[in-house]
Amino acid sequence: MATSTVTSIGSSTSNVSSTAASMAISGLASGMNWTSIVQELGTAERSPEIQWQNQQTTIAAQNAAYTTIQTDLQALQTDAQTLLDPSFFNSVVASSSDSTVATANAASGTPIGNFSFNISQLATAAQINGATGVSQKLVPDGVPADVTIGTAGFSTAVTDGTFTVNGAQVSISSSDSLQQVFDNIASATKNAVTASYDSTTDTIKLTSSSAITLGSATDTSNFLQVAQLYNTNGGTTTNTGTITSTSALGHAKLSATLANAGLNTTVSDGGSGNGAFTINGVTINYNATTDSLQDMLNNINESGAGVTASYDSVNNRFVLANNSTGDMGIAMQDLPGQGNFLVATGLSSGTLASGKNLLYTLNGGSQQLVNQSNTIASSSSGIQGLTVSALTTGTTTVNVATDTATMSTAIQKFVTDYNSIQSYITSQQAVTTAADGTVTPGALTGDTNTNSIVTSLRSMMASVEGTSGGVSQLSDLGFQSNGNNNTIALSDANTLTSMLTSNLSGVKALFSNTTNGLGVQMNSFINATIGDGGTLTTRQADLTQQSTDINTQISNLETKISNDTNQWNSEFQAMETAESQTNQELTYLSQAVTNGSL
Repeated sequence: MATSTVTSIGSSTSNVSSTAASMAISGLASGMNWTSIVQELGTAERSPEIQWQNQQTTIAAQNAAYTTIQTDLQALQTDAQTLLDPSFFNSVVASSSDSTVATANAASGTPIGNFSFNISQLATAAQINGATGVSQKLVPDGVPADVTIGTAGFSTAVTDGTFTVNGAQVSISSSDSLQQVFDNIASATKNAVTASYDSTTDTIKLTSSSAITLGSATDTSNFLQVAQLYNTNGGTTTNTGTITSTSALGHAKLSATLANAGLNTTVSDGGSGNGAFTINGVTINYNATTDSLQDMLNNINESGAGVTASYDSVNNRFVLANNSTGDMGIAMQDLPGQGNFLVATGLSSGTLASGKNLLYTLNGGSQQLVNQSNTIASSSSGIQGLTVSALTTGTTTVNVATDTATMSTAIQKFVTDYNSIQSYITSQQAVTTAADGTVTPGALTGDTNTNSIVTSLRSMMASVEGTSGGVSQLSDLGFQSNGNNNTIALSDANTLTSMLTSNLSGVKALFSNTTNGLGVQMNSFINATIGDGGTLTTRQADLTQQSTDINTQISNLETKISNDTNQWNSEFQAMETAESQTNQELTYLSQAVTNGSL
């Protein structure tokens, strides 16, 4: 019996060991909800975090308020730096009595007064107008059947589609020859209208025994426009029995390679692909088999030659114009053995229209003054800081006066930005009381740093000692406190304007005196407040560090709570395992007694 008992108990112990993992289920053996107990213990241990998080909320609100104050102080400092610069009070403004003749600008320090400008000649840029008719005719050999309209030398590419003649639609394709187009016109109009090409005038003619009506709103091809075939009254109005192109049709092919550009003289690069010419001493290279006329226009314009090259499609010529005005020419040359670009484009045989200088007299003087450009600077007029831009010939009087408007605006902005800071700090220090009597302090209530800012700013704005000129405070300029808060307002705009007009030196000293000027003091104070190591900068850094330290405290506490929770769970699991083992052994003994095994 003893052996049997030992064997049974051993078997029971083995079963308890194999199910130990299941004891993690709260109360499975003991009937106690110890998981909830562990959670409550963790919650109790976590209670300091609520206070810490509230502290972080307060810190965040303070830091946000400080950031706004810092931004506002930076704006005020910018204002102060404008006013502490003595040259600012030398600001002047220039106006022209006739802005159609000229406009004017004056820099700080320009002498005050009236200056009369009589402009007799505007400056112009030198220009070379190349030879006209530089390109081949539309039909070089005079045979329309030999010309494909899609590649012909029209000024604009012909598009596929239809156009209308006498109400009949004529269909064409860019691959058609010019003769096919003529045949299509005759076919569509049942020979009522015929078309032909005149090689002498390089034009197309439409002929009919009666009036001809051209065009329709449904036309999809631009042939009539490209061929310059228009009704004299426009639209679809009936015209006479003959319509001829308004001008010669042959044009240079800008997109084709130079060798195939359709010029009367084929462009050559000397046979080596190393063509070159110079304009105003700048060398421009080209390859006749790869570069197009448009490429060359772009290359010239983007070079350092100081000219603009273009193609005049109306007169079928190339044009060079100096980018700068003045009495100067344009020098150019095809380099020997390196092609004939300037000759082929007609530029070398073109006509030079020399540039002109601006001619004017000043203050009714007899001496004629000269300027290369239409912008008259002090180097020409002798009036320091004054710039006059001539627009046409004529006479205008330029008035240079103290820029009191700009000064007034700057001073008022300085005061406005000062008020913004004071108003914001007041709002952040305000204590509110809810309907239920709950009192809530502001983010900066009782904050010594902002109290110091408020006091210092108010003190500086109240009076400036040691300045000269009889202006020692903003009240001398018409600014007054309203007596209810720390802000001030312009109570008399006339006073400010009057002081700027009659006592500018005093106003200047109030702000820019190197020792006691309000702008100087304000700039120094703001540097000491928000600059590197400033009081507000340091305070913000401290608050940020405090918030970081609280995060560390919370993290450390969470680590401790996690360790404690693991320990508590282990202890309760051990208790649960022991309870389960005891219950199993009691069950075994009870069964053994019942069965008479013991």
